[in-house]
Amino acid sequence: MQNLILHHVSILARDVARSVAFYRDVIGLELLKRPDFDFDGAWFACGDRQIHIIDHPPGTHRNNPAVDIADAHFAFRTDDMDAVLADLTRLGYSETAEEGDPKRMVLLRDSPTGFIQVYLNDPDLNVVEINNAPM
Repeated sequence: MQNLILHHVSILARDVARSVAFYRDVIGLELLKRPDFDFDGAWFACGDRQIHIIDHPPGTHRNNPAVDIADAHFAFRTDDMDAVLADLTRLGYSETAEEGDPKRMVLLRDSPTGFIQVYLNDPDLNVVEINNAPM
């Protein structure tokens, strides 16, 4: 298989409206028109890729509210980490929030990767990374 490129990532959600608010208002993605499936969900544009939210009342496999950077996650890349961190701070996210607080973020300024990484949980405990990796 040659020339494969990621098209979308699907994320399970117990409450689609709550997840839509997170990915639209916190992450800043644009909501797309979604085909009329026989289950609820939402699609977002992410550059030329997509994020799909799928209604799944049992939730994800995660039940620990800690932001676990070694757990399954996906990452968004930004050219402006300062603006991302300012936006997250404005929305109440903090490195000093208690473990398990939904507004806790884990910030790796001196990551072994050589670029900054910030991790947070979405409302269903899916781990989300935002980084400024080189292109």
